[in-house]
Amino acid sequence: MQTRLFNEGRIVIATHNPGKLREIRALLVDKGIEVLSAVDLGLKEPRETEDSFTGNALLKARIASKASGLVALADDSGL
Repeated sequence: MQTRLFNEGRIVIATHNPGKLREIRALLVDKGIEVLSAVDLGLKEPRETEDSFTGNALLKARIASKASGLVALADDSGL
């Protein structure tokens, strides 16, 4: 698994759920981090093909990161 330091000041939240996005934006707004969503970037919602919450979250984050070039955060079934 490839990892990198977060220093871009922007992050993509790999969700199409407006409630989850609102919650995450609220947590990061005072940190000076611009929060973009998968919807903002026109990314389609991927099929959740993994057999665990962790697997599906990783799948969504990797797809969003690869498509956007940004660090991505995703969850599956709640934070």
